[in-house]
Amino acid sequence: MRSPLVNKLSLIFGPRPSLKCILLCLVSVCVLIVLLSPFSSTTFDSVTSYAKPDIYTNYRKLKEQARNDYLELKSISLGANLIKDVGLCGKERENYVPCYNVSANLLAGHKDGEEFDRHCELSQEHQNCLVCPPKEYKIPLTWPAGRDVIWSGNVKLTKDQFLSSGSMTKRLMLLEENQIAFHSEDRMIVDGVKDYSHLIADMIGLGSDTEFLQAGVRSVLDIGCGFGSFGAHLLSLRLMALCVAPYEPSGSQVQLALERGLPAVIGNFISKQLPFPSLSYDMVHCAQCKIIWDSKDGLFLIEIDRLLKPGGYFVLTSPTTQQQDSTTSTKKGITSSSLEGFTKKLCWSLLAQQEETFIWQKTTDSQCYTSSSQDKIPVCKGNDMQLYYQPLARCISGTMSHRWVPIHSKSDHLNSTELEIHGLHPDDFFEDSNFWKLALRNYWSLLSPLIFSDHPKRPGDDDPLPPYNMVHNVMDMNAHYGGLSAALMEARKAVWVMNVVPLGARNTLPLIHDRGFSGVLHNWCEPFPTYPRTYDLLHANGLLSHTASQKCSMFELLLEMDRILRPEGWIILSDTLGTIEKARTLAAQIRWEARVVDLQNGSDQRLLVCQKPFVRK
Repeated sequence: MRSPLVNKLSLIFGPRPSLKCILLCLVSVCVLIVLLSPFSSTTFDSVTSYAKPDIYTNYRKLKEQARNDYLELKSISLGANLIKDVGLCGKERENYVPCYNVSANLLAGHKDGEEFDRHCELSQEHQNCLVCPPKEYKIPLTWPAGRDVIWSGNVKLTKDQFLSSGSMTKRLMLLEENQIAFHSEDRMIVDGVKDYSHLIADMIGLGSDTEFLQAGVRSVLDIGCGFGSFGAHLLSLRLMALCVAPYEPSGSQVQLALERGLPAVIGNFISKQLPFPSLSYDMVHCAQCKIIWDSKDGLFLIEIDRLLKPGGYFVLTSPTTQQQDSTTSTKKGITSSSLEGFTKKLCWSLLAQQEETFIWQKTTDSQCYTSSSQDKIPVCKGNDMQLYYQPLARCISGTMSHRWVPIHSKSDHLNSTELEIHGLHPDDFFEDSNFWKLALRNYWSLLSPLIFSDHPKRPGDDDPLPPYNMVHNVMDMNAHYGGLSAALMEARKAVWVMNVVPLGARNTLPLIHDRGFSGVLHNWCEPFPTYPRTYDLLHANGLLSHTASQKCSMFELLLEMDRILRPEGWIILSDTLGTIEKARTLAAQIRWEARVVDLQNGSDQRLLVCQKPFVRK
């Protein structure tokens, strides 16, 4: 698509303007930029200088438009307009998640459930096309309204699937003609979820679920989260609750949770470890998650033990009987006796049982695993710092780690001793935190007027308030220490962040989890385990240079970013000038509206701020 200015020039000079005409236009635009410069401030404050509030005026918008037109005219003179836009994928890819091709997995010999696992090695073919939204897709409602009401056309969930669901939260959900409504917190009276949360708190000896934080429970891994209502309640208590559920072609728990603005990622308990380091979570929760925990000689329970921090809790709610998928026979439901042998080997203690709910607590004594008792599970050798979808291990992890600290002993903020465990000097950590506070202030002041100018139908005055609720699901694709996530939390932005540590970079994921944030290890040469259109903002600092060093395709990475970003969503890329210019050219092919921002700090770093358009097939 060409800008209105280029179309007008085409009418004046003809379809192929002479070199003289193009040079005349370039000189005119340069003069315009010089004339406007005294009346406006720089586009982006230096992230290394003192942060001052940015005031965007009409002059700034004119200057920015002039600069864009200048760059576009320059591209035309160089013949860049010959690059074709990327085509659109077919309807079959509207909810497509790569690496989960069950048919290909079966043909490759995967069976016994492994055909439903992640196998990116079998998905090497790349279709260079843009995944389009369904015909009925609508932009999600802003937070917090979008937590309670979503458009039914945005998720692949039919009325029959809803009615046949056995989820404990089904009664909280109302399926209307074009919306799915959930009960909000103020309307909950006897909803099951709030009572259930109070029951768990009572069983671990707390007076109320509002005391979870004081008891050391800050992060919760919710396995098989249903429609996400339990996770939504935990978020209201200021806990970080991440949903992990298998890939499902339709009726997906992960897709539904993310559409509601709740943290979620695709993950299976089948044959591989989840992409988290040892000692990551304070609580792991499973309510009717359809996992047979006493199968495979307790291998799934060993994985839970790996993920739990010392003193952490495993909460299991299981029905009396459960129907097996492959046969018509039934299997007895979980009882304390059926898991007693496994939990003793894991040094867990059964805290309480009430009806169908059991709570075990992991030991805080690392020596328990090396005692002379018979039938103990061996301790793993080495560490699992860089494990990435490795086979489930039949050994105990984390016992030799310096991170073996009981959850009750952890403070809200990492002290100098804990930082040194992660190889960080407190001064470096403080400097990084200040950097991201400044960067966030500049990001927000940069995006605010752009969002409002691009959406005039949305409320706004001459000096509109920043759109805190128009961006909610955020992914930091190269999270480093989790500084952006911390800055967003401190600034009280209504967002959550999926922190991603790229494979091959310094593995800071244990630090991110110790800060109470959610995060995963991921190889950006492969697709991310999520559904299309699940994030509002993607941020990547230095990722393009990193993936280039890993011999990954920048074009395929940007296509993957387009897949997981919702229409009208935003991308902020920070990298070197040459890398950003290459990305800007590719962004034009993907139909993104892209703007290069000079940081004005004398460095070679540039920002590329892009917006994905709402494209329908």
